Amino acid sequence: MDRAEELAHAWQSVCHDVAESCRRHERSPDGVTIIAVTKGFPASDVIHLANAGVTDVGESRDQEARAKRDQVLAAKVHGLTWHAIGQVQTNKASHVAQWADMVHSVDRARLVLALAAAAAQAQHPLPVLIQVRGGAHGTTAADGRAGVAAEHFDDLVDMVLAQPALALRGLMTVAEIGEPAGAQFEDVARLWRRLRLTHPGADVFSAGMSGDFDAAISAGATHLRIGTAILGSRMVAR
Repeated sequence: MDRAEELAHAWQSVCHDVAESCRRHERSPDGVTIIAVTKGFPASDVIHLANAGVTDVGESRDQEARAKRDQVLAAKVHGLTWHAIGQVQTNKASHVAQWADMVHSVDRARLVLALAAAAAQAQHPLPVLIQVRGGAHGTTAADGRAGVAAEHFDDLVDMVLAQPALALRGLMTVAEIGEPAGAQFEDVARLWRRLRLTHPGADVFSAGMSGDFDAAISAGATHLRIGTAILGSRMVAR
């Protein structure tokens, strides 16, 4: 089996598993987008996945993502949605705004302002998600963990909404190791549902990876970030 066949098989298997999870939780698979996390893998894998039916890819390293996107476009592969799923350094915000169609990890005021400035210069609104902590650490601040603490959530929402160049599309979370993923996802889902009462356009809830997407689907996730189950656990030289 060559790499294209391997990836196509893995993609179909993940689609099947996600559909089965949706069935168990009485959800439609049409309401769940699978983002293939391609960070650390070559542009050729992205092209194979696009040919297999993947529409959304996730990257977290700015320089790698820019080069990879250029290679994919040079191969005349169009129509992919590129998601910035990792922490964004403030000084890289202008670069990320050039290649990302959506930024998942907005978690601090300085990053909001940097992304807004970059999007304003590019003259197109940049869709963003606020990254929120769940679980026992969701109510604490300044503990070094990624994501905004619940106590600062409303302030960051207001700040994003005040930026004409940014479009608030919803929330993102990553389950912390050592705590039940389902409870963490439910914590953030409650914030998401509350946000949607006043901002219906914030219709994205990005949660769940290869090992916990069933819990994310149960909590209402609309976007899953799946890497290992599709591409394998490490980059293979090709």
